[in-house]
Amino acid sequence: MTRINKILIALTSHDRLGDTGRSTGFYLPEAAHPWKVFTDAGYDVDLVSVRGGKPPVDGADTSDPIQRAFLDDAKIAAQLGATPRPQDIDAADYDAILYAGGHGTMWDFADAQVLAGLARDIYEADGVVAAVCHGPAGLVNIVLSDGTHLVDGKNVAAFTNGEEAAVGLTDVVPFLLQSVLEERGAKHIGAPNFEAHVVVDGRLVTGQNPASATGVAEAVVKTLAA
Repeated sequence: MTRINKILIALTSHDRLGDTGRSTGFYLPEAAHPWKVFTDAGYDVDLVSVRGGKPPVDGADTSDPIQRAFLDDAKIAAQLGATPRPQDIDAADYDAILYAGGHGTMWDFADAQVLAGLARDIYEADGVVAAVCHGPAGLVNIVLSDGTHLVDGKNVAAFTNGEEAAVGLTDVVPFLLQSVLEERGAKHIGAPNFEAHVVVDGRLVTGQNPASATGVAEAVVKTLAA
């Protein structure tokens, strides 16, 4: 495939953590750290969110210079103020899509059919589909043109059932991500809780948790280069 040198980062639009009264959203370092890797590698980065507009942010740490640079970047700031919707995006414009995590993804990524179609089209045009932490919620309902699930038979990493229990949200999230990926035929490969862990299976790149975000982006760049 002819490389376009553009990568799309997908963000959740969901801002409530079930009935806990707590807020959620996309986990800022899981967008910012990949953005840094991608831009350093010469890629342009665009954002998209499930419903468009201003996506809810969680996990911001402005003492992290990479997160600060992400928020201060003029192009990113403009996009965060008004992200396009998936239906406003042309898959042919991108070499890869990365589903950033954050607990909000558990409520809207799996049912985001237009976003899933974008990812399918990027993948079937020899692009890379990637996801980190809870971002693989976006993978569970991606169905390829041959009728199979993208993750069926693939090795994947995602936020594990053990990690969900460790943060006390097993009974809050609408489903357990590891379990549903396995139901779709994925071969989930887990590492110890909260340790960086990246799995590459062809043009599918996944990471287990926030510590894996940089490694996922580095693997995307390496996979595209190959």
